[in-house]
Amino acid sequence: MSVEDLVSWRDLVEHLAEGVYVTDRERKILFWSRGAEQITGYPASAVVGTHCWDNILMHVDSAGRSLCKGACPLVAAIMTGRPQVTEAYLRHRDGYRLPVIIRTMPVRDAGGRIAGVVESFTDNSALAIAREKTAMLESLAMTDVGTDLPNRRYLQSAIQSRLHAAARYGWRFGVIFADVDNFKSVNDRWGHDVGDRVLMMIGRTLTASCRSTDTAGRWGGEEFVVVSDAGGIEALGALAERLRMLVMESRLALEDGNSLSVTVSCGATMAEASDTVEKLMTRADALMYSSKQKGKNAVTTG
Repeated sequence: MSVEDLVSWRDLVEHLAEGVYVTDRERKILFWSRGAEQITGYPASAVVGTHCWDNILMHVDSAGRSLCKGACPLVAAIMTGRPQVTEAYLRHRDGYRLPVIIRTMPVRDAGGRIAGVVESFTDNSALAIAREKTAMLESLAMTDVGTDLPNRRYLQSAIQSRLHAAARYGWRFGVIFADVDNFKSVNDRWGHDVGDRVLMMIGRTLTASCRSTDTAGRWGGEEFVVVSDAGGIEALGALAERLRMLVMESRLALEDGNSLSVTVSCGATMAEASDTVEKLMTRADALMYSSKQKGKNAVTTG
């Protein structure tokens, strides 16, 4: 089946929930599905005719390494002739990072030569579950108005419930306290509307990048908290580091054509048997402050 034959299946592909696009052997994008538009925020008119190496989605792996200019699964499919499955983070048009599973399949012409590639990708986040949580939280007045995340009241209740479960069943959990670096300068330079959009961008990045069993919320102001079932401080620290990196790699598009990025300083700590909500959060806050003292954009565990 040639690339042209595959594109003729447009009507079928347009009804798929996952994103689908087709490139030729030179990696020029020939087709961009409605699912791709919905997942990425980019319309077909902005993508078709460009090349995947133009780095529109700026795929990175969990360590922040660029795939579009490095270990590109599309290139691997062309070079090896074998399908590829990759987990990565794309950058949505609104700036936030979104985890996806990418499946890449080489397409051969009638002579058996690789003529191009078809690539599909699906949202690999807990956004569907998060939306259900949001609907429930709205009825309980536990949603932060500015970010649509669980608010401080909900987070306190969630932590208290985890403490009870930890005492009864021995289940371990931890918290990550994240504070946006130099946020006042963002408001002072670009205004509070842009500041609110930055907070929304960070909130979406955190929510999309946590597991469905974790809870990311806004503690207040420019402070965010993630409550995680991480089994130990090493796993919790790795999660905090990944979230820090993904926030740093997010970009907010500004009306003047430029983009804005921010960083966060994080403190991560596991709950202890003697903890109360206040004691646990005070310790996490102190660890976050240590990250500030290190120069910001850092993670401190303890």
